[in-house]
Amino acid sequence: MRLIVAHRILIGTAIAFGLFFTGWGIVRYARTGESAQLVVAAVTAVITAALGYYLRNLKRFVG
Repeated sequence: MRLIVAHRILIGTAIAFGLFFTGWGIVRYARTGESAQLVVAAVTAVITAALGYYLRNLKRFVG
């Protein structure tokens, strides 16, 4: 059971980082206008959303 708690903490931290990195990419895109920054922000947002879905449904995935 302790392993699940540690896993939830790590996934939660990854989600927080993903939200920060998505915001940072959007700000960088607004400042520079580089489309690469917008692509990075979009990909990071999708990965963060997938991690959020995984965390919300962790019991279903684990069993």
